[in-house]
Amino acid sequence: MTDSQSTSDPKVSSPLDTAADGASDFAEVTEVELEPQDAAQDTDERISELQRELTTERDKFLRLAAEFDNFRKRMMKERSEAEVRGQADLVRQLLDPLDDISRFADLDPAVTECATVVQGVDMVEKKLDKQLRAAGLEPLNPVEEKFDPALHEAVATEPAKNADLDGTVSQVYQVGYTFKGQLLRPARVVVRQHSGSR
Repeated sequence: MTDSQSTSDPKVSSPLDTAADGASDFAEVTEVELEPQDAAQDTDERISELQRELTTERDKFLRLAAEFDNFRKRMMKERSEAEVRGQADLVRQLLDPLDDISRFADLDPAVTECATVVQGVDMVEKKLDKQLRAAGLEPLNPVEEKFDPALHEAVATEPAKNADLDGTVSQVYQVGYTFKGQLLRPARVVVRQHSGSR
């Protein structure tokens, strides 16, 4: 084989061609080997970023939980203080009648007439009733009204003279009370029953 044949034949490669092919093969292998490292580095960076986000969100949650706990405690304290203020306002309204009762308790029975004591007690009762009504207390004294099991407690029955009086209250043994619409104590009553309603 001559020199001209060796250079013109495409199947025959020179040492330079072989070296160039080897270099390109090495570059491809290097790129293939670097790709998993890049992917691992990207994954590590993504994990770090997610950990930072998780830490940030956890801090936000802890701050929010602490704020809610402080808000709950503040509301409980304010509610307790409001209850105390409301009770104090009611007690303040009862001080004058209480002073009157104290004055009557100090009277000398040897020189005080019974009529004076009765008038004094009546005066104190009216003053106390006025103060309690102003605070929201309402008495339940349902004589001649229709019996209401939500507000009245029947302790006895008696015959009704006619059907129109059936289920009405004839007597009140004990007055009931509501406070601002809330039942404190039902009125204890006697209820009429007509014989034809049984």
